[in-house]
Amino acid sequence: MKNFLSLSIKNKEIVKSLYYGKTMSCAAISADVSLSIPSVQKALNELVEAGIVSENGIGASSGGRRPATYSLIADVCYILSVAMDRFNTRMVVSDLHGNFRTPVREFSLALYQNPDSTVFLIEQIKQLLNDCGIEASKIIAAGIGMPGFIDEDRGINFNYLPVAEGQTLKGYMESRLGLPVVLFNDSNAVAQAELKFGLGKTYTDMMVINMGWGIGLGMILNGKMYNGSSGLAGEFSHIPLVPNGKLCTCGKHGCLETVASMIAIEQKATEIVTGSNTPGNLVIEDGQIGIKQVFDEAKKGDPLSIRLISEAGYYIGQGLSILIHIMNPQVIVLSGIGVEAGKLWLAPIQQAINEHSIPRLSSFTGLLLSNLGADAELIGAASFVMEHINKITSLQNKPN
Repeated sequence: MKNFLSLSIKNKEIVKSLYYGKTMSCAAISADVSLSIPSVQKALNELVEAGIVSENGIGASSGGRRPATYSLIADVCYILSVAMDRFNTRMVVSDLHGNFRTPVREFSLALYQNPDSTVFLIEQIKQLLNDCGIEASKIIAAGIGMPGFIDEDRGINFNYLPVAEGQTLKGYMESRLGLPVVLFNDSNAVAQAELKFGLGKTYTDMMVINMGWGIGLGMILNGKMYNGSSGLAGEFSHIPLVPNGKLCTCGKHGCLETVASMIAIEQKATEIVTGSNTPGNLVIEDGQIGIKQVFDEAKKGDPLSIRLISEAGYYIGQGLSILIHIMNPQVIVLSGIGVEAGKLWLAPIQQAINEHSIPRLSSFTGLLLSNLGADAELIGAASFVMEHINKITSLQNKPN
């Protein structure tokens, strides 16, 4: 949107502050963006005149005159959020208040060795944009969280979603969509949601575990995302945990992912039920037992399902013990699709932490379940767009 993306950096910082703060006074915005109150007031007046910010009246006072408060106008523009894992993708369009303005659209998209995955993803995004009834010029950008090693600055995925040699994934998608695109790792998106809208409001040092088909890690240190020197930090899934263990997708043996991911649980459940003469609650459907069935039966008290989750949880706790010794976080937050199993994870993970960590260290680290639910990555995707708002400019090309 021209009026929005052409804003000055100062005004974009104020927009970002209001996106997270919802309704704020000039003084509160001034403190948040480290600009003088007169400078912020001038910018707010410009944003009100541009139809991007509204003045809401008088707020509460802590002494003295009650201040005027401001908020973003929700429908002045929108953000497209895309949340991908190795097998499924979810998409939604949200407004500047963070409200979902379309139903979440979900479809299957297997990424591993799929040469058609990039084109298919683009076609699905185009379809959503055509169906949503929102003017294309009002979409600020697409924020896309995806698995793999991601170079966020250059817009490259080194593992999935292939493009022609000499092209970047970001550049190719922008040329096809006619829309600015921001790419980032799926686990970082989950951590970003936690930082801005979840437990990050309480804790400044967190390890956010994305429990999914792999086991990702988003790191928040001193209230900020930490991605490492080359932007590839957080590959918790591939720490070597089992000597002479199974071959992992990364080419190494014995990675945490091979024994504790949702894929590993599905494989083990299928192997056990296939080789068992005693019928249980788990039933093979379409050649395997899906993770949802394991979670559902575990909640009903099925011993095998609970055992599978407990064994995987213990391995995750073992891995977390390493993180605790290195990072000494305030809290470890469990998030991602695996959290559907709820509190069943907590006991085995805590048991492993107790057994493998030095008590003086582990006693200072809490273990919590995220309260953001299955939409954490979608929420984080929109937040990543807002974090990059100073770098986003309107595209001159039209989609092809």
